[in-house]
Amino acid sequence: MLSPGRTISSRLLRPALWLPFRLCPERTATSSRPKELIKKHELEKDELRPLYMDFQATTPMDPRVLDAMLPYQVNYYGNPHSRTHAYGWESETAMETARKQVADLIGADPREIIFTSGATESNNMAIKGVARFYQAKKRHVITTQTEHKCVLDSCRILEAEGFSVSYLPVQKNGLLDLKLLEDSISADTSLVSVMTINNEIGVKQPIEEIGQICRSKGVFFHTDAAQAVGKIPLNVSDCKVDLMSISGHKIYGPKGVGALYVRRRPRVRLEPLQNGGGQERGLRSGTVPTPLAVGLGAACSIAQKEMEYDEQRVTMLANRLVQKIMSEVPDVFLNGDHEQRYPGCINLSFAYVEGESLLMALKDVALSSGSACTSASLEPSYVLRAIGAEEDLAHSSIRFGIGRFTTEEEVDYTAEKCIQQVRRLREMSPLWEMVQEGIDLKSIKWTQH
Repeated sequence: MLSPGRTISSRLLRPALWLPFRLCPERTATSSRPKELIKKHELEKDELRPLYMDFQATTPMDPRVLDAMLPYQVNYYGNPHSRTHAYGWESETAMETARKQVADLIGADPREIIFTSGATESNNMAIKGVARFYQAKKRHVITTQTEHKCVLDSCRILEAEGFSVSYLPVQKNGLLDLKLLEDSISADTSLVSVMTINNEIGVKQPIEEIGQICRSKGVFFHTDAAQAVGKIPLNVSDCKVDLMSISGHKIYGPKGVGALYVRRRPRVRLEPLQNGGGQERGLRSGTVPTPLAVGLGAACSIAQKEMEYDEQRVTMLANRLVQKIMSEVPDVFLNGDHEQRYPGCINLSFAYVEGESLLMALKDVALSSGSACTSASLEPSYVLRAIGAEEDLAHSSIRFGIGRFTTEEEVDYTAEKCIQQVRRLREMSPLWEMVQEGIDLKSIKWTQH
């Protein structure tokens, strides 16, 4: 047995594949080639597809949404902006019906809904558009360190244009400190952007309180609600939200369509990103794709009717998955706040197991790693780093996504398979063996060769 303070050498060389990434600096991008071959081999296999447990990445289209879209793909193909004949009129009617369905879901006026290509475009429009429109008077924007990459990158573009951006840290539970937010708002602040539900750890921010703070300070409030709309009750008036981003494929609708809510009273102005025919109140020129808009509207309508049932069922399945895994496997940690969260997004860290290895072992279940670690990068997920997760735990995280079409059998199979593979990988890990022998890993001086 090794005593604390001693260095590690030959003992760790045995199963080096399972060591944390920080102990394997020799890994390079060349290892991506075998991965591509593995992917190609798996796709060519004539076998059953894996179970789908990645509902934060995308959702399968609800068949009822497809039914609503099909007529506008084939029979009703008119341009919704053509005002001189029936083909245009019928498409325009369908588009406006869809606009109302989206608005009803979030308690908005249909005139406040702008159709876009998705949440990424909506986020870009909201952040860049508001900042640029009001730049003569205000040049400061506030966001958090755990936002989606399209929000963070939009803010970096603004910085390059001379704007000042504050990236607020979050607490250990992933929630924003409201006092810190209030203190960060100045007379030069034009916009605050905070996502409703985090796409990686499922934490639900207190957007009602944030909206109240922003309204009292005379600052516009934008929220990326791609992971929240249709899953939890949202009302833009109650939350005092001025701009809200929506994605179609996150609520069982089609890919390639989304929406941006832009408040009319008090009015929010923004500079458009693209110019042309002046469609969508001049904020988003280009022909609105009627079939996609109809699909988004249908998805929102279904979500509004079935939200309560879906939420109860997803909560039940999520609790079932977490309880099964945590009751059988020690040293498993749920990332993010345990109460203020969307239950369908479960991010677990399995100590002494590499997330990438666990994903490969669970190849018959479609999951994603909470770690952004790739063969060319040793960095863990920026979201997990922002909540203060230790590097080893950040590298050992897996995100489980549960949704409308997930079954109890799928949850049970995933839990059992996960338990089995975590045990197997830990048996191969020298770190797990050392912990079982009572060695404090933090007291060891690691050496690299």
